[in-house]
Amino acid sequence: MDIDPRRLRVLHEVARRGGVMRAAEALHLTASAVSQQLMMLEREVGLALIDRSQRRVSLTPAGRVLAGYAERIEEELAEARRELIRFTERLAGPVAIAAFPTVIRHLLVPALGILADRHPQIEPRIHELYGPSALQELRLGGIDLAVTEQDADKIVAVQPSIVSHPLHVDEYRIVAPPGWTEIPRGVADLGGVPWVAGPPDQACGHALERLAALHGFIPRRVHVIEEFPPTLALVAAGHGVAIVPSMALLEVPAGEVVVTDIPNVGARRLDAVTRLSRTRSGEPDPVQAVVVAALREAADGLVTRLGERRETRRP
Repeated sequence: MDIDPRRLRVLHEVARRGGVMRAAEALHLTASAVSQQLMMLEREVGLALIDRSQRRVSLTPAGRVLAGYAERIEEELAEARRELIRFTERLAGPVAIAAFPTVIRHLLVPALGILADRHPQIEPRIHELYGPSALQELRLGGIDLAVTEQDADKIVAVQPSIVSHPLHVDEYRIVAPPGWTEIPRGVADLGGVPWVAGPPDQACGHALERLAALHGFIPRRVHVIEEFPPTLALVAAGHGVAIVPSMALLEVPAGEVVVTDIPNVGARRLDAVTRLSRTRSGEPDPVQAVVVAALREAADGLVTRLGERRETRRP
């Protein structure tokens, strides 16, 4: 019985993702191509691996057994790549990174420059993914590393399959329209004003809820916006105040919004997260390790830029 290991990888993806369509997306294949590979694998082993009697494709008992072996083969190949790097002392290959716009612009772009200079054979591939979608892709192996944000005041839930690598603590600022005659000067001024708020499941949305609960006011959420550029555009046009991280203000021209000095608004924490290594050595993937190091170096440069930006905003 000869089994093509490439077809085992297809079976592995179908098992992990729970269907042919999702496996096809992960493998950059058509659903028809995935189905053909599965049928060829069934002919090779002489057993039905896919239960096609129901509307949703599922694995037969034999398919689940073979998918388990396919997963172990993937882990062995990952271990082999790590061992070979020790002989060549050269880091190479693709690494898929999930992040969101402000991080892509201000952390990943500088980090890619660092990697290109020091490890030119590493091939970063950026995916714009955020929140639960990014973590799901990380667990499934669709990406290798994700940059996440979370309100720094929020307790981090321990996830045994994921390792967090702290990158940066990004201070929140409250911004207001420059055309308002009365700019909020303290937390007591925030109760009656309109807000351009972040979604409650995102860091800035959580920060507003925390600030309101701490100081006993109910924010009037007129607009709920996910991305920072439209949030700042609405603020600049006079439609409300907003909580934004300092990083989001780096590209905002002076005078477009008023950056208030209201203190103790908090911060968001940016982390790089990777899957916990399940190899025999227990060591992290060396390619992912240098990507995390490059992100941390880029974060150090960002701290300098933010400090310079604050100085230029002082009256």
